[in-house]
Amino acid sequence: QAGGATQHSFPSAAATMQFMLLFSRQAKLRLQKWYVPLSDKEKKKTTRELAQTVLARKPKMCSFLEWRDLKIVYKRYASLYFCCAIEDQDNELITLEIIHRYVELLDKYFGSVCELDIFNLEKFLLAREVQETCKKNVLKAMEQADLLQEKTENVYHSKSFTGCKKAY
Repeated sequence: QAGGATQHSFPSAAATMQFMLLFSRQAKLRLQKWYVPLSDKEKKKTTRELAQTVLARKPKMCSFLEWRDLKIVYKRYASLYFCCAIEDQDNELITLEIIHRYVELLDKYFGSVCELDIFNLEKFLLAREVQETCKKNVLKAMEQADLLQEKTENVYHSKSFTGCKKAY
């Protein structure tokens, strides 16, 4: 473990995550990640129904609920609801920990998270599985991706590149 960072291991409960939705208190969808194939119509219907169901719940109610043939695990942070659908046999507490870790990563990366700061989940979740549990490593990968993007943009916008003419 480099740098004394503690690495946590998440069991395979995340491997059966069906989807993750982030929506506001006004039920506006801010991010969606689907791990199962659904039509756009079904995704919209699912998102609408689930947002209405979660938003109708009282703040002191449990963050787990049975919905259709899935378990829904959600957590509100500020004005955003982070909502995951998992299979019936999966562990709700592990899923809640994954949501919490994701929010911690957002906080570390952006300083103070607002609705506009939502980023791509692939640094943390890929193919339904947690890719890296060490926040330090995820943040390092995100910083490296940012640097690569900046270099690519600089090359694209450099005088030598923009001055090129088509050869035909």
